[in-house]
Amino acid sequence: MSGVAAPDTGARCVHDLLADTARTRPGRPAVRDHEGAWTYAELADQARRAAAWLDGLGAGHGERLLCALPGGRHFAALLFGALSRGVVVVPVAEDASAYQLRHLLDDARPAAVVAAPERVARIAPLTDVPVTAPDWAGTPPATDLPEVPPDHPAMLLYTSGTTARPKGIVCPHRAVVWAARAIAARVGYGPADIVHCRVPVSFDYGLYQLFLTVLAGAEVVYPPGRASARELVEIRRSGATVVPVVPTLGLLLAQLADRDRRPTAVRLLTNTGAALVGPDAARVRAAFPGAALICMYGMSECKRITVAEPDEDLTHPGTVGRPLPGTRLFLLGPDGEPVPPGATGEIVVAGPHVMDGYWGDEAAARQRERFVPAPDGAGRALRTGDFGRLDAQGRLYFQGRRDDLFKRRGLRLSCQEVESAALDVPGVAQAACLPPEPPGERLTLWITGTAEPDTVVEGVTARLGPAGRPDRCLTLSRLPLTPNGKVDRAALQERGGR
Repeated sequence: MSGVAAPDTGARCVHDLLADTARTRPGRPAVRDHEGAWTYAELADQARRAAAWLDGLGAGHGERLLCALPGGRHFAALLFGALSRGVVVVPVAEDASAYQLRHLLDDARPAAVVAAPERVARIAPLTDVPVTAPDWAGTPPATDLPEVPPDHPAMLLYTSGTTARPKGIVCPHRAVVWAARAIAARVGYGPADIVHCRVPVSFDYGLYQLFLTVLAGAEVVYPPGRASARELVEIRRSGATVVPVVPTLGLLLAQLADRDRRPTAVRLLTNTGAALVGPDAARVRAAFPGAALICMYGMSECKRITVAEPDEDLTHPGTVGRPLPGTRLFLLGPDGEPVPPGATGEIVVAGPHVMDGYWGDEAAARQRERFVPAPDGAGRALRTGDFGRLDAQGRLYFQGRRDDLFKRRGLRLSCQEVESAALDVPGVAQAACLPPEPPGERLTLWITGTAEPDTVVEGVTARLGPAGRPDRCLTLSRLPLTPNGKVDRAALQERGGR
């Protein structure tokens, strides 16, 4: 087990974060999108108007509100306004398909849906509840809001569903606030920072950028549309100092920086969601000279588990840092007993940030499997299904998901190892593989870039030995991605990877 004492944050709700900063820094810039900007006082006023407007939609205390908005001023106001009413917010991808929305609507059973204006007509036929665009400009601010207890659910966050149907994670106010404060203490956003948030707000990594920004009294900027060849232009234009990235976004920025070496104001890059390692991390660092990189590890069921020190991966390659203060981290072997430092075990986490579980009756079996009594007997814990190892100083090294681990020629390997070895081969831009199922089937590797498949196979073999040799290597123009920017494993499987 690894961990240190937790900070005393008190029992607070998520909307209190905005109320505090609006009171102490009312004139500071808070949120900006392509249509305008609001100060903290303006954001708080808009949140109160949104809270009053929701009453007309029938979204009250304990009801769910499906929010299919992109990151921006209206999303921020609606989120804080809804939470102040005790409404449970369900953020979903703004471009979610009808198939995806049907599942979310059936599972979450919202009282209403708020979507971008151009999406309203497409979503309305899928449900009997009100579907509308944000429209509270003429609504007087709410003045009489209910008391919301910290144990009340703030959000249902749906898993990305890369290999299965998404599950709704019940996120109470107390756990969200605790996690946000603990992360803020590690990443060190300051009041002068401008956070460029390209990561979708339906993904907890993107969503929490708003909370981290508000805690710091900083400004968050939501660029329009999708990531494109203008991404670096947007970063320069906004004066962004902090850029959260997943590997696909980081590599896009690296490619753009190769063509345009003009400096930016970026001082800090953060990474989670999928690991940015080795050559990829080096390329992203080269795009932002002087900027530090903070690697992190977590999952939506507990938000964040570890956060590395700035650039700690340079001195300790592969580390995702030490546990958050107050986090109890266990690495357990197949027998359920702790493994010694340096040995691989399943990552099990306990602490105030472990969420309440999964939403709905259908998820009950999965909940019993994942949310279990803590190994030390103190409360609940989360079995992550991920594997890693701890060094003697308590740093965690992520080694792959249970589903990504496999045995070949008597050796245990992970897909991450194969992918990292492929990325080390010159000319490989991206790499992804799936574990062979059933065991003994061929191992398929997908790549993008200019490297020849045979060269990549030989390069991986040279780095990992015969057990890691892919049986085939396929070149794609791009890897399929989920809305959260992760590699879509299900889509790869459909392409005949097994």
